[in-house]
Parts: sequence; structure tokens; C-alpha cells
Amino acid sequence: MASLHMRLPYAIKIYERILPKATIYPVKNYFTSPSNQGDKNLFTPGPLNTRMDTKAAMLKDYGSRDEEFIKTVSYIRSNVLLLAGLSEDKYTCIPMQGAGTMGVESVIGTTVPKDGKLLVCSNGAYGDRIASIADVLGINTVYLKDPETETTNVERVKDILVNDKTITNVAMVHCETTTGIFNPIEEVGEVIRIYSPDASFFVDAMSTFAAVPIDFEKSNIDFLVSSANKCIEGVPGFSFIIADIEKLLKCKGNARSLSLDAFSQFQGLLSNGQFRFTPPTHAILAFKKAIDFQKDEGGVKARSERYQENRRILKDGMKKMGFKELLKDIDQGYIITSYFFPDHPNFTFEEFYKRLSDKGQVIYPGKVSQANCFRIGNIGCLYPDDMEKLLSCIESVCREMNIELPLH
Repeated sequence: MASLHMRLPYAIKIYERILPKATIYPVKNYFTSPSNQGDKNLFTPGPLNTRMDTKAAMLKDYGSRDEEFIKTVSYIRSNVLLLAGLSEDKYTCIPMQGAGTMGVESVIGTTVPKDGKLLVCSNGAYGDRIASIADVLGINTVYLKDPETETTNVERVKDILVNDKTITNVAMVHCETTTGIFNPIEEVGEVIRIYSPDASFFVDAMSTFAAVPIDFEKSNIDFLVSSANKCIEGVPGFSFIIADIEKLLKCKGNARSLSLDAFSQFQGLLSNGQFRFTPPTHAILAFKKAIDFQKDEGGVKARSERYQENRRILKDGMKKMGFKELLKDIDQGYIITSYFFPDHPNFTFEEFYKRLSDKGQVIYPGKVSQANCFRIGNIGCLYPDDMEKLLSCIESVCREMNIELPLH
């Protein structure tokens, strides 16, 4: 007899088929809540919790040249652009094998001309990573470093562009998950449009795309990268590049890598709908299912509202317990939040983390260089009741560690 674990995806499909439309959402939520799968809740910047039916979509094997698989690739490329509110006449979506960093490296290595100069705006570990990629690739780079607790300084970007007309590309991170800060991509994009109109603007929107509305035209974005296992709630395995086609066509011959050549990947997809090298077939099938669920949920707006509600519950609950946020409210996004360690002799992060993990709640250590922090994310297959559960577990762990609440 097949195990319950093996039968559950099919049971979900039966329930979705036979129940009235109005009752589908609660049933989906019940069957696919991470706690109902025996998985831990991941309050992290990624990888993230995914729905059971998203994972069940991977139970098919496809060859990379299979007609149905090629149709699936075309479907996800078109629907990513729909989520972005973009036209296929002007933009294209290029899936790229590997982690999100591979997508970032693909854009940096493909879009900066051989004799070009890149301005990197950084206020955290992931902006620093862009600069590291450029350094390894031998790209001439101007490195604008702002404090981790402050947004990118638009006036400093303007000054650099006014005084250095050799800059051909600008790159920055939208949500720097080192802290959770939201950077001003629209303001930076406008500065580029005015003072360096020929430069290409690249935005790393790894943790925001499809949950934070992004106006490509207003932000003057030419290239953007995100990942399958972020706000669209697929599984790890590939990233995707959204590119202005006109700008992309000027990148032929720039690539500093064979496998991460975004231009050649685009040309391959254009000619036969296929990846140039072995695609992550199962991850792509899961991504298609995740896109369908996001559309059913209500698109970017509904996903944004759910994550913002998750963040509100977390913010209120942690404040009541006396935990202090690292960032000012005006800069804090709703993707992930950094909290200072409690100033208490009984607190150690290692024990705090382990006790929460033992209760099925996984948080993340901090990445801030100047402060002792931990991070709690609101994204992925997490709902308000999951945030309430986390808060209850944090309160319980503090009692177990003899840490009085509220904190002083």
C-alpha cells in the first residue's frame, strides 16, 4: 500500500476538483501549510517553505527537448513578465540555471562591456557580493559603500555619475536582506536617466520581485534578477533575468563566461525554446505550479498584502516582548527584519536558535557587521497563523532560558 506521504498530493488534487470553488482556498491552506507536512517553518531569506502541491508538481520526469517541457518554459517566461506588468515586445525573461547569485553573475558578466565601468551601490552583504563578482571578472568598478543601516545615498550616486562619464553600468540591491532595508531604486533610476542616460541599470530584486510592486519604467530598470525560490514560492534550482531586449541585444560578445552568458541563453531560447545546457526540469515544473497559485491568490498585490500582514503581526508581537529592531521604521521593508540580541546574561543566539528549531521554527543569524542581530523573514509559504505560532514559541523559549519578558 502506498504511504500517506505518497498519496497526499493526489488527495489534494481530488479535494480541489470536487469541492466548491469558494472552499478551495481554505482546503489548500490546510493541506499545504508547512506544519501539516512535518516541515519546519523557515523564517529566512531563502530557501523558503513551499506548498505541497508545488512540490508534487516535480513528480514528473521530462527531457529537456520534450515538447511539453518546452511549452512549460515558454509559459513561465511569459508569466514572469505578466507578474512584472511588462510587454513581451520590449522585455524578455531568461531563466538561468543555478542559485540567484549565478543570475547576478550572469547579468554582470554579460551586460558590462569589455571596456566598460560598473558603479556598484552597496549597503550590505549582497551589494558587496556584486562588487566581488565584478572584481573576479576583472571589471573596472566604482564601489559606493553606504552604512548597513542606511539606504543608498542618492545624492552620492548623482555626484559620481555627474563627475564620471565613463560609467556604463549601475547595479544595486532592492531589498538588502543583510538587514531588511528597502533601497530607493526609483530615485536611483531617475538619477541615471538624467545624468547618465546611456548607462544600463541592473537591480538585484532577489527577495522582492512578485511581492513588492516594481515600476520598471519609473525605476528605469534595464535588467533585473530574481530567484525561483523567493516570493513566487517555487523551489531552488534556477534564477531568472528580466531584460530590456534593446539593451540586451547590445551585449553580444561581452560575456566573460560560457555557461552564464545571458545573451547566448536568450538566443538559444529564441531559436528553439530550449536551454543551452541541461535545465533544472523538476524545479521549472514546480515554478509553473507556483506561478499558477500566485495568480489564484490574487497576483503581486495579494502576495504583498499577505507578507505585509505577516510583518505587522511579527512587529507588534516582538515589540510587546521588548525586542528592538535594527532599522528605523521608514527604511524597514516587509521581507525580513533584523532584531538586536537581548541584553540579558542568559541569552546566547546558539541556544535561542536551537530551542526554536526544536519547536519547528527556523530563524536566521544576523549578517550585520557592526551589531549582534538575528533575522526573521515573512516570505514564502507563511501565513498569519504561522507568525503567531512563531511568537508563541519565542515567548516559550525565553521562559525556558529564564529571560524575563518584556525585555528591559
